[in-house]
Amino acid sequence: MTNQPRHPLGIRASILLTSVFGPYAQDDEYGSRRINPMELYQNQVTRVQGGFSLRMFHRSFGLMMIQANLEAPCTLLDFPDRERFIEEIRDHSYDVIGISGILPNVGKVREMCRLIRQYQPAATIIVGGHVTGKEGLEQMIDADIIVRGEGIRWFQRYLGQDDKTPIRHPMAISGFGSRMLGINIGSRRGGTAAILIPSVGCPVGCNFCSTSALFGGKGNCIHFYETGDELFSVMCELEKNLETRSFFTLDENFLLHKKRALRLLELMEAHNKSWAVYVFSSARVLKSYSIDQLLRLGISWVWMGLEGEESAYDKLKGVDTRELVKTLQSHGIRILGSSIIGLEEHRPETMDAVIDYAISHETVFHQFMLYSPVPGTPLYEKHKQDGTLLSDSEFPVADAHGQYRFNYHHRHIKEGQEEKYLLEAFRRDFRVNGPSLLRMIKVMLDGWKANRDQAPRVRERLAREVFPLRSSYAGAVWAIRKWYRRSNPQIAGKADQLLGDLYETFGWTTWLIAPVVGRYAHLMLQREEKRLADGWTYEPGTFCEKNAAAVLLEQEEAAKAKAVTGKIRPVVREPRPA
Repeated sequence: MTNQPRHPLGIRASILLTSVFGPYAQDDEYGSRRINPMELYQNQVTRVQGGFSLRMFHRSFGLMMIQANLEAPCTLLDFPDRERFIEEIRDHSYDVIGISGILPNVGKVREMCRLIRQYQPAATIIVGGHVTGKEGLEQMIDADIIVRGEGIRWFQRYLGQDDKTPIRHPMAISGFGSRMLGINIGSRRGGTAAILIPSVGCPVGCNFCSTSALFGGKGNCIHFYETGDELFSVMCELEKNLETRSFFTLDENFLLHKKRALRLLELMEAHNKSWAVYVFSSARVLKSYSIDQLLRLGISWVWMGLEGEESAYDKLKGVDTRELVKTLQSHGIRILGSSIIGLEEHRPETMDAVIDYAISHETVFHQFMLYSPVPGTPLYEKHKQDGTLLSDSEFPVADAHGQYRFNYHHRHIKEGQEEKYLLEAFRRDFRVNGPSLLRMIKVMLDGWKANRDQAPRVRERLAREVFPLRSSYAGAVWAIRKWYRRSNPQIAGKADQLLGDLYETFGWTTWLIAPVVGRYAHLMLQREEKRLADGWTYEPGTFCEKNAAAVLLEQEEAAKAKAVTGKIRPVVREPRPA
């Protein structure tokens, strides 16, 4: 890279990496929005499901990947509030401060740069992440360097490290603070999937995809682990350190790289690994694998783009997505379908049909997003050329999160109508298909009944996954049936049938346990609904983590301070006689 800057201190430079400050789930002067919380599911998937919504937070994995691969002393500050961020830069000296954010975070990044100039004017400020796609960002924020694209190798070169060394993967779980029905879940060690990041970017390169655009666009991606052998080694290390056998694979289209996936399968079978693997995948790629291959590979959960019935994306051509979802879920593979509201051909008079088509997939989870041209994407360039983009004064960048309004003039949908259609999609899916929790339990049970005669390695994973169906999940179904008995008999009927199937499959112990757990779950659900109705929101806790070099530097500085203190003779003033 010809224009790669270098820091004069190299690996002796002290680094702070930080996410933007909170709180997040409230409207404020820095660009936070109540409808844009730091919760992926509540934000974009289970948004209207109230107490049934899956609530959880995810770490800033990009920053964690960078920190894990730096030799310089590096502190990671994740989810600070503004006061905690000020405390960090006031009380600790850094040579480099890196900030990562997304497009709606421009206001927060601007304020953080201002604070750094106030408290640490000598520090070099580096900004990365999706926010860097914003046109004119250099004039909006007071940063020294703006890094667009992959940051691990960039930082290594910046500090004079060898950027050809193997990537070290952080030992981290995929989520924290998990909650459903008002009950905290997933706190048991080994009970949460590890995060696994094999690659970034997607060669499919859909015109709206900001992640694909950030890492090279159509035809490009960056592999951190190119082979199945490399990936297997990382997964074994994660399994050992985190005591988990499930992996949330943060890769835009993991199964697209079939040679790597099938080699991983060979190694899993050779070493008898009954792992569960959660992936993102396009429909055509999924179709290229047999159900047997997917089950043996441990594919338990898939985030799949459905987009829309009339969408012209290559990844969907020739695929009956409803039939594909039905087949996968009949084998216990939970699907999170993703649909777009406001495609170019969408009109007010067709929106009911658009929504009905989406929810007819009956996926366990369903994400709905507005068709939004994000800076850096081909879709954005098209709207820019057409002159249909709204200015920042017409549409604040803090609202550009895909869950509120279009940031452009839609040909057929008038400004303000889009949010109504988006919310109707969420509500109709919830009303017709019921809580995602209910759907998930049904799919898991169907998968167990269909595949319990599989090979021992696969059966071991399935048995582990369905174990909660015998008790806690059966209790959840009992609570759901009670909750909907009067308000929605159709959903109550689904719950009643599912509860009967659970009793038949798992026997009298489940029949005894379900009402006990169910009464507790119903009580907690009532409390959660009241809390949410009163305006309660959830915020992530703050993490401050140091790599080995930063810990050593801190110890050396503490020893120096102690030595200096020991050389100072205390002056004791005797009281003067009266």
